[in-house]
Amino acid sequence: MSSEIDARTDFETRLGRASGEAGGAAVSLPAPGGLTARPGRAQVTLSWDPVDGAAGYLVHVAESADGPFEPLDHQGRDVLSVPHGPYADTTGTPGVERWYAVAAVASVDQVGPLSSPVAAASTSAEGEPVAVVVDAASDEGELDRPWRPMIGSEHLSHALSTDRTGGREIGAELRAALKAAHDELGVETVRAHGILGDDLGVYREVDGEPVYDFTGVDRVYDMVLSLGLRPIVEISFMPRDLAADPSATVFEYGAIISPPKDWDRWYDLVRAFVAHLVDRYGLDEVRDRWAFEVWNEANLEVFWSGTPEDFFRLHSVAARAVKDVDPGLRVGGPASAAAGWIDQLLTAIGDEPLDFVSTHTYGSPPLDLRPVLARHGRAGTPIWWTEWGVTPTHFNEVSESVFAAVFLLRGMRSAMGRLEALSYWVVSDHFEELGRPPALFHGGFGLRTVGELRKPRWWALAMLEALPARRLAVRSSGDGADSLVESLAALDPSTGRAAALVWNGTLDQSKAAGSAELGRRVSLRFTGLPDGDYELRHHRVDDDHSCVPAVWRRIGGGADWPTDAQWAGLRAADRLDQLHPPRRVTAAGGAVDVEFDLPNPSMSLVELVPFGN
Repeated sequence: MSSEIDARTDFETRLGRASGEAGGAAVSLPAPGGLTARPGRAQVTLSWDPVDGAAGYLVHVAESADGPFEPLDHQGRDVLSVPHGPYADTTGTPGVERWYAVAAVASVDQVGPLSSPVAAASTSAEGEPVAVVVDAASDEGELDRPWRPMIGSEHLSHALSTDRTGGREIGAELRAALKAAHDELGVETVRAHGILGDDLGVYREVDGEPVYDFTGVDRVYDMVLSLGLRPIVEISFMPRDLAADPSATVFEYGAIISPPKDWDRWYDLVRAFVAHLVDRYGLDEVRDRWAFEVWNEANLEVFWSGTPEDFFRLHSVAARAVKDVDPGLRVGGPASAAAGWIDQLLTAIGDEPLDFVSTHTYGSPPLDLRPVLARHGRAGTPIWWTEWGVTPTHFNEVSESVFAAVFLLRGMRSAMGRLEALSYWVVSDHFEELGRPPALFHGGFGLRTVGELRKPRWWALAMLEALPARRLAVRSSGDGADSLVESLAALDPSTGRAAALVWNGTLDQSKAAGSAELGRRVSLRFTGLPDGDYELRHHRVDDDHSCVPAVWRRIGGGADWPTDAQWAGLRAADRLDQLHPPRRVTAAGGAVDVEFDLPNPSMSLVELVPFGN
């Protein structure tokens, strides 16, 4: 995955050859119209009219109307484009005017012309409170849950390890994290690298002839199924004896990133591997509940030592091998970094089957790939973001922050209704690509720590999962409404439980530690409720609630790992806190009003439960 190599954080570097050697048909899109810039306290909210055919939009900024205009860098260290507006710019200085323009993005390497610029300056004055109105009598359909289909994990043989990190057994805790993702978050599948790696002994050559051994794979996938999950089988990396260049490797565990030395033997290996899975687990099981993804981020040189054309051949040969076992088995790709090589793969494979398109990005909500697929005559193809996260870099403190949790909510809300899976990378800090964790809170990718403590990002998904089934209409107004402060609401028709999830955050990672100026007062109103009494429950995640990293900062004393007493204190804090004890409220005229301060960053889950339910 792109996130393993800290040196590859520059956008153009991460794209590597994706925008050059691989090629791609040029698409011309007009500049967006209707750009407005609405100033608020410490932020400017930008809105614009959508452009048909756009996968996203790249916001630009300049010090004057004459430019030069440069992409607005919110420090996500990956693709800076966003899938839609409104966009809250929190990078400016209050009182200092800046000029903004927006370009439509056809694909990640094709940015169109800039819109006419507009000027605005954020203010330092107290702004209008944010009013959020939930219509509990509405019904906007089933609440989409893009976090459920998939979660990411370290290579799955790691879940069988009896080694210890920080005094904790690696395999047992990684398995516990995966099971908790299934049980607490509703996650259905897990994606990981390296199932063909030499640590599982899948392929070797004896006297020049291939020998297969799938017993290691069986141990891994038996374990995955025992947790209630199914695998998304990433067909990677290259076995040493099949590699054209065995010296080309990545990660501490030496994953080989070379093309095969023999394409026929690559086909035979993939076909034998998939046929074995079908024989062992059953055709209906593998066809209906598993899927196959070819390689990982081949558009980065760090993950692919061949040419782009070599990768497209690798993909086609592997996909044909999967389909030759059974045409109903699902296979897709390109599993690319930074949303690259999608146009290129679709052009390269022509009419060959592609059951889903997959890609990755970090630091921004996922782009809208539906127009890209439509241009290639593949409208309706499922879109899987098989890696996504707040940062592409290891050992980055933003991963421990409430900021990252709010980022996760923003991305999931954005993804609802337009893609099938948004897979957070990864489930656990038991992760060894650039070395095993050196300390408890080390900036690891995991939603859960070594020691199985829940980070704020875990609570973000838990809050989403706690929302009832039917989505409700929400209207917002005020300083930063729908750009800085966002919301979701839902209702359980069978019990009458209504819930609103409201959060305050920005994409600007210079504010990862929080910003007092971006805090907002929120007035939340539920309307359309049956009159009567309700129990009001208010759960909160911020630096003072539901945040074990903040607790560790207070009690850790700079140590790498907790003492037994400190572990006990952290476990006591590993809970979803209430902002206040539950209280009785009455809906009169169908309305209940709740007011609260919402720091930046933070998130609140407010529930109304009718008494007697």
